[in-house]
Amino acid sequence: MKTLQNNALKALLILITVAFLLPACSQSNVSNPQNSITAPDMDMNTAVLYNNLEVIRQHIEAGTNINAKEPFSGSTPLITAATFGKTEIAKLLIDAGADLSITNNDGSTPLHAAAFFCRTEIVQMLIDAHADQTLRNNFGATPRETVIAAFSEIKPVYEMMQQQLAPMGLQLDMQQLEKARPVIAMMLQ
Repeated sequence: MKTLQNNALKALLILITVAFLLPACSQSNVSNPQNSITAPDMDMNTAVLYNNLEVIRQHIEAGTNINAKEPFSGSTPLITAATFGKTEIAKLLIDAGADLSITNNDGSTPLHAAAFFCRTEIVQMLIDAHADQTLRNNFGATPRETVIAAFSEIKPVYEMMQQQLAPMGLQLDMQQLEKARPVIAMMLQ
């Protein structure tokens, strides 16, 4: 079972890595026809990566679909915010009514991403917003189960992701991750 969970986590992380290595595809910037505000040219996932809170606000005001999935990975702006630790953007999207149970192509919800990457504040925001903690991704893992394996077993995956996604802004502190994983697991009990 332990090997199955570890293999599932590794496969999940490889899928996430591949998805974020490809350039973000533009999502539709169609404005709400009943709204006179036009959506900005920068798509929401790119705005998340650049931590551009103002562009996210403009998209929300323009009526852009905040749950639109990036075509390759299926990540929504909230999943991207959770992955990259963009706490203010995650809060803005949650407050705007982002779907908390929507999944990316590997079946991970925003809570899966926030938990795995030990984004403690985002995990708490999602818990407070009543995100479903029982949902399983395509590998059969709940958000809690993504952080219960021994850190030594998953550290190489974090290191690989850090190396590959650092150019896109992913910052992982291995000591912080090791300390936070049990905290996240307790939060999700």
